[in-house]
Amino acid sequence: MELRHLRYFVAVADSKSLTLAAEHVLHTTQPSLSRQIRDLEEEVGVQLFARSSRGLTLTEAGRTFLDYARSILSQVNAAIEATRRVGLPSKPRFSLGFLTGHELDWLPEAMGLLHNELPNISVMITSQISPDLAKGLAIGTLDAAFMRREEGSSELSYKLVIREPLEVFMPSDHPFAKRKSVDPADLEGQPFLNMSATAPALRKVIDEYLHQHKLHVIPGNDVDNLAMAMSLIASTRSITLIPIYARNFATWAVTSRPLKGEAPTIDLVVGYNRSNPSPVLKVFLARLEEIVQRVAQKGIDRSALESVRK
Repeated sequence: MELRHLRYFVAVADSKSLTLAAEHVLHTTQPSLSRQIRDLEEEVGVQLFARSSRGLTLTEAGRTFLDYARSILSQVNAAIEATRRVGLPSKPRFSLGFLTGHELDWLPEAMGLLHNELPNISVMITSQISPDLAKGLAIGTLDAAFMRREEGSSELSYKLVIREPLEVFMPSDHPFAKRKSVDPADLEGQPFLNMSATAPALRKVIDEYLHQHKLHVIPGNDVDNLAMAMSLIASTRSITLIPIYARNFATWAVTSRPLKGEAPTIDLVVGYNRSNPSPVLKVFLARLEEIVQRVAQKGIDRSALESVRK
């Protein structure tokens, strides 16, 4: 068994689809990925995935294996990071994380500022779900991250970057797609995809919005990531609420419309550990507002942009 088998397994488990994992995460072919997963199951000696026409789901053995696979990969990444820091002590390192999907808007400007301001540093980039970013900040494998505010992370501080409005995402031929906006009352009784435990902050915002408007939707699958959301919206003909940055990942089969009235919003923040003494982190936080303004000039919805908290 090699580390690539674990990485492939985790990617498929997160995507719940060999095709999505192959094309959007691993950048390999679906037949090759299928072969790697079969080899892994043969070596472990049990079936890790249950296969059906609706995709892949983890078996009970698969769920157990997933916990260990994540732990092993996390320890390997931490070992690599620690070893690099020892082996390259003369070159300051800065580890920057992104909530998956936000790299398109924020990575180019963040990297430009860091390299212009501090040309002799080495910047490491990672893309993860927000709870995992919080863990990385807590244990010191990350210096800063564009993420959500995560509960239970008392050692972390956050600087507000933007407030992202949520929109209604739907199949392109859905009746709502003919409208300029969707009345919240029309969500009543609709097949609805909600967020899974991988996005607790977003799940809370959506649940509170539905409760506030006393809306009863038909619950469907819980969504783990954007690729899965787009696939399930199209295949199950469900709707969901997602921040507007997800437009960047919508396929031809999926479209979105704003909500009438005051839309729910979710904060995108930069998180960091208050005990982190990194001088690079201090520079990055001091220049964060400049990054926000640069991204605004490139076309992010200006109504979503907020002043960075001092």
